[in-house]
Amino acid sequence: MAAGPPSNTVVLASGNPGKLRELQQVLGALHLNLLPQSQFNVPDVAETGLTFVENAIIKARAAAACTGLPAIADDSGLEVDALQGQPGIYSARYSGRGDAANNAKLLEALRGVEQIDRSARFQCVLVYMRHAEDPTPVICQGTWEGRILEDARGHEGFGYDPLFFVPEHHCSSAELDPGVKNRISHRAQASALLYEALRQRQ
Repeated sequence: MAAGPPSNTVVLASGNPGKLRELQQVLGALHLNLLPQSQFNVPDVAETGLTFVENAIIKARAAAACTGLPAIADDSGLEVDALQGQPGIYSARYSGRGDAANNAKLLEALRGVEQIDRSARFQCVLVYMRHAEDPTPVICQGTWEGRILEDARGHEGFGYDPLFFVPEHHCSSAELDPGVKNRISHRAQASALLYEALRQRQ
């Protein structure tokens, strides 16, 4: 009979290799065996929540239920004040046609809006659930403030990074050194909080 996964295994409710690598680096000192849900044939689940928190919980619960393992999930996106928080939870599927079309749609939506009124922020919510019925999941949120440029800048990163201006560094997120971004971004902030929460549980 084949042995099951090690007792320190946690499933990441994502197949995104970049997210997996990022979280493995942050949580490495906890000696968790973090594996993507694709290794367990966990199907993607419909994100039917109305908030980042709800969607992250839905994804973590589904992965935990399917694998019988603790699970980590994230939900993240961009909130633009002039658009009443859009694209928000729909950031990844804003246009339905990928990053370039998402950025084009955002620029069109903000046409004529002055720079002073283009404030925005990236949000990231990370959820850790011990099991699918966990009544007290760990919820960690990171927020990264900036504003939306009128033209794309830079070639690093992905998604809305070329349009997201980071005031303290006087450049777009896509112009930042990846090492700097991985220290200050919304996901970096949420990951640091998750590390501390899980460290206290060990």
